[in-house]
Amino acid sequence: MAAYRKNKIQENIITNNMKYLILGGYALSLIIFGLLTDTPEKILKGLYNILTEPDTLITDYIGVGGIGASFINSGLLTLIFLFILYKLKLNINGVSIASLFLIAGFGLFGKNLLNVWFIILGVYLYAKTQKNKFSKYIYIALFGTAMGPMVTEILFSTTLSKAISIPLGAIVGISIGFILPPLSTYLLRVHQGFNLYNIGFTAGMIGTVFVSIFKSYGFLPSPRFIWTSGNNKLLSVYLFLMFFSMILLGYYLNNRSFNKVKDITTYPGRLVADFVILEGFAPTLINMGINGFIATIYILLVKGDLNGPTIGGIFTVVGFGAFGKHPKNILPIFLGVFIGSLTKIWNINDPAILLAALFGTALAPIAGEFGWHYGVIAAFIHSSVVLNVGVLHGGLNLYNNGFAAGIVAAILVPIIEAFRKDDF
Repeated sequence: MAAYRKNKIQENIITNNMKYLILGGYALSLIIFGLLTDTPEKILKGLYNILTEPDTLITDYIGVGGIGASFINSGLLTLIFLFILYKLKLNINGVSIASLFLIAGFGLFGKNLLNVWFIILGVYLYAKTQKNKFSKYIYIALFGTAMGPMVTEILFSTTLSKAISIPLGAIVGISIGFILPPLSTYLLRVHQGFNLYNIGFTAGMIGTVFVSIFKSYGFLPSPRFIWTSGNNKLLSVYLFLMFFSMILLGYYLNNRSFNKVKDITTYPGRLVADFVILEGFAPTLINMGINGFIATIYILLVKGDLNGPTIGGIFTVVGFGAFGKHPKNILPIFLGVFIGSLTKIWNINDPAILLAALFGTALAPIAGEFGWHYGVIAAFIHSSVVLNVGVLHGGLNLYNNGFAAGIVAAILVPIIEAFRKDDF
């Protein structure tokens, strides 16, 4: 009881403002890293390219604008959204951290300082029509920026005049944001919270409908594949320093202990599992750092590339380390994808499969709820499904794995629940 009281007192010392400062520090580190890796001239040119070029899956911003511009785009986006949360006077919790790290990750491949705002505006207008505060839907807005590439695709279309493409892009972006809140709430029932990327599933549905309409008028998203390599050493140093700092800082703030970190692994991770609320900010920060090490080491072990997309995946695993993911429920996902590489026609370090392993951890709650073996099965299936659903939304939903994970969970979970034996 005394130990609990001591840890409770220590956790109370971590004020909400301190949490904002810590998260702001990590966002700022992205900008500093970007400034250290490129010249100002290259960064400005790179940022222009990032803002104006199509960013359908897979578009590695490092290949479009360079490392410097990519990390500055990511850091600035994260800082802006962190400031919005601050102005809305929201307490930092698990979903706050997950959404911000998702912004940081996809700020390296698909979300930029231009294409996210129409979707944000759409969610804001929905809140107003419902006579609710925008703060109620802010996280849906942040996650919903997954559809940013659709806005970019229309705004800078080469087949439409600017007089048409600009207002059309704005209307489409606002429309997507407007319908996201009610749809995401409803579609959560489909996978019962076993897909952590519920907005990805929702965005996949929306993207499928919009792209189908576009195709009916002869407007086809341009296929795109930009994937960089050769930066593993530089990028791994930055990542390892970040994750080590999380563990060290969490250890210090946790009264110089790893108390409660193991307790996090006892949760299945099914939505909603907010580790900041359940176990505290400091243990959660440690869990995030451990997740980051696991995800990065996995990429290096399978001889994959560290670049915009894979770091985006790693940051997502880290961010959801505050909102459902921990070592015990993500490792079976990595194992399931690896086993798939032994029997299927693709290689374990193919770009799409690297992303399937990282983002496929959306299915971690299946491993957490039903056991590691079911997590392996879910990942094994997911690694095939994710390769075939992107055509439905034309690569304009950045959370393609979230879309696929929703389908896998919706099919697999009822089967598991129907046939699972309690003594298995």
